[in-house]
Amino acid sequence: MPNVAVVDMAGLKVSDITLSDAVFGIEPNKAVMHMAVVNYLANQRQGTQSALTRAEVSGGGKKPWRQKGTGHARQGSTRAPQWTHGGIVFAPKPRDYRLSLNKKVRQLAIKSALSDKVLNSALIVLDAMNITEYKTKTIAEMLKAVGAGKKALIILEDNNTVAVKSAANIPGVKTAQTNTINAYDIINADTLVIVKGAVAKLEEVYA
Repeated sequence: MPNVAVVDMAGLKVSDITLSDAVFGIEPNKAVMHMAVVNYLANQRQGTQSALTRAEVSGGGKKPWRQKGTGHARQGSTRAPQWTHGGIVFAPKPRDYRLSLNKKVRQLAIKSALSDKVLNSALIVLDAMNITEYKTKTIAEMLKAVGAGKKALIILEDNNTVAVKSAANIPGVKTAQTNTINAYDIINADTLVIVKGAVAKLEEVYA
C-alpha cells in the first residue's frame, strides 16, 4: 500500500497516510485513460457549427451565360462552390458529438489516473483546507508551500465555496469535489492536491 505524507497549508508534514491499493495502487490502464480523455473532450464540443450548401445559398437561379460559344467554361449557377459567395462543399451541420462510457470503465480510468499520480510523486495530501475568507493569495501561497506545479487540481471533501472562489482566479488551478472529478482533469494536472477527508471518500466510492 502506498504511503504518502500529509502536510498542512504551510507545507509542513503533519503525519503519514496509507492509501488504498484498490484506488491509488493499481497498474494504470493507459488505453482506458485515453478513452476517458477522448470521451471528455468530445462531450465538451457544442456541435453548433453550420454553413450553407449550394442548395441553401440565396440566388444563382439563372444560368450566368449560354452554354456554348462564349469562350468561358460552362456554368449553371453563380452559387456553385467554385464561385465567390457560392455554397460550401460538404458544409458542416449541427451534430451531437457526445460519447458514452460504461460506469466501470469511467471508474477504472479515474483509479488509473490517481494511481499514475502516486507513481509519479505528483499527489499531495492536505491535512485540511482551513480558509475562512475569500482570498486568492491564501490558496496561491498554499500551493507554493506544498510544492504544487503550475497546473494543479484541488480535490475538496465538500462544497467549500470559499476555497472554490478563492482558487478561481489562479491560472491553471481547478477545484473539484469527490463526486465531480473526472479522469481528464486528473491527467491534465501537474499536481493533484487532495484534502485528507476527500481521500477517505474516494476510497469508499472506488475501492
